[in-house]
Amino acid sequence: MMNRRFLLTTGLVCSFTASCCWAQTAVLPPVSGPVTVVSQGSPAATPVAAPAAPVLHMPDPPAPTTVPNVIRFLNNPDLLKFSTQQVAEFNGRDADMIFLGDSITQGWRGRGEQVWEANFAPRNALDFGISGDQTQHVLWRMDNYPIQRLHPKVAVVLIGTNNTHNTAPEIADGVKAVLTKTQTMYPGIKIILVSIMPNKRANDLMMAADEILKTFADNQTVYYLDLVPVMTPVGDNWKGLGADHLHPDASGYQLWADAMMPLLNKLLPPPVATAPAAQ
Repeated sequence: MMNRRFLLTTGLVCSFTASCCWAQTAVLPPVSGPVTVVSQGSPAATPVAAPAAPVLHMPDPPAPTTVPNVIRFLNNPDLLKFSTQQVAEFNGRDADMIFLGDSITQGWRGRGEQVWEANFAPRNALDFGISGDQTQHVLWRMDNYPIQRLHPKVAVVLIGTNNTHNTAPEIADGVKAVLTKTQTMYPGIKIILVSIMPNKRANDLMMAADEILKTFADNQTVYYLDLVPVMTPVGDNWKGLGADHLHPDASGYQLWADAMMPLLNKLLPPPVATAPAAQ
């Protein structure tokens, strides 16, 4: 091994020395007349390839907002547990209302539980929200959960705040797709389309989307509930939002219910209270 390294080193040194010698300037012996210096130059060098252009890794385009997408659920099936549990509660009974959305909708059964029990549980309402959902994920769940057998009279739709990598028109297209699927699944249903709430994460984008969502209301089948005017700025936050500047706190769910109840009572009259049975 040492001999091979010696020979290799010697060869490299000799090659380097020879190349240096080629670069020397040779002086010819004196002749009559002035001395002439001739430069022999360097031997032809092997052409060196130009460095390869850097590969640009462009970010993947955002997922289409109008095409059902299952990827997030394949990566984390536990995300579906809440919807599975909620839908299972309606085995053997029907739903008069359905709430479609993301974590803000799911939060009715968390921070908004008391408001839910007082106002929507008596109306046989199904909470069909999942944390982190975008419009395309709601579309997939609508296609793949056994909710087609239900006959809700009113749907409450609030979705789009997680589509932060899309443009405002793309978000609106996704919301429109949810509305269309809801109407196809439940002919004659009345839809309360709730504005995307203000938030610190992407407020300008969501407010731009809301401007488009407003145009979807015809006040016959789709009704727009604008919560933005009542969720007024408070310091660096908004009225009704929690410390994360995104999700409603308990007061936010009460604010939502208070704003929606007059319209809801027109679309779905409250159940008639029955007197307790005589003992």
